[in-house]
Amino acid sequence: MFTVLDRISWPGHPDKPNEDICGVSGDWAWVIDTSIFPGTAPVVHETSDATWLARFADGRLSNLAPQAEDGVTLLRRVMEEARIAYRAVAPAERHEDFITWPLGAMTLVRRRGNVLDAWTFGDTTAYVRQPDGSVQVLGDAPGLRDFESAKAAELMQQAGSRPTAILGEPVFLAWLGERRERQRKSGIPAAVLSFNPDAVDRLRHETVPCSEGTAILLASDGFSALVDLYQALDARALMEAALTTGLEPLVKLAREIETERDPDGRLYPRFKISDDTTALLLRV
Repeated sequence: MFTVLDRISWPGHPDKPNEDICGVSGDWAWVIDTSIFPGTAPVVHETSDATWLARFADGRLSNLAPQAEDGVTLLRRVMEEARIAYRAVAPAERHEDFITWPLGAMTLVRRRGNVLDAWTFGDTTAYVRQPDGSVQVLGDAPGLRDFESAKAAELMQQAGSRPTAILGEPVFLAWLGERRERQRKSGIPAAVLSFNPDAVDRLRHETVPCSEGTAILLASDGFSALVDLYQALDARALMEAALTTGLEPLVKLAREIETERDPDGRLYPRFKISDDTTALLLRV
């Protein structure tokens, strides 16, 4: 069983819906970070289908995880159910339109005896602090962050823009649209939480020791930016701070960096001034 030590989820902007969520159920826990193509009209939520997908997945994981034996099978069922629920409401032309689907990064973990299984889509992260103080980082976030930051710098320079406006710039929309269209035409499911259950075949799976006393921090990329973009702390210092002072001071530090030190995205190129920021701190 996991004990929840702390949890936090702040929207990146007070006027926009939070498209992150986190949850825990027995020996399972997860963090989900969803998004949708800018300007896509919602069909299953009043403002954001990405928020709907995050909440739907969270609710089904909460109900199904206690009886689950395998993360791949569990996520396949959740994605199948999400597809059915979406199609029941969405117009037919949206059923297979990958470009208009909400998509998600996520990390799902399960304690199995003295082992922790972690399944990851995209740029969410699991930090695992062993009882001896060593910290392991699970997921693809650091490499994905390097690519995204470099692309943000390139597109902002082309558009003469900044993180406050880059998501609406034609050069950004063209790049993102082409990227999604290439993915659709490839016929290979994108490695994301979506309405294509076959994507579970591309989940990243890792295992690490997980004895009693192990601490686990699940983070969306808005939180892990403290380590892999802003370099305000390393992974070990992040875990120490989370366990000592809690998660809110760390989110406040991220916001200070984003809004006071680098609002123009010159030091830390990114596509938003502040992203939705979610973290869940657990102890075994």
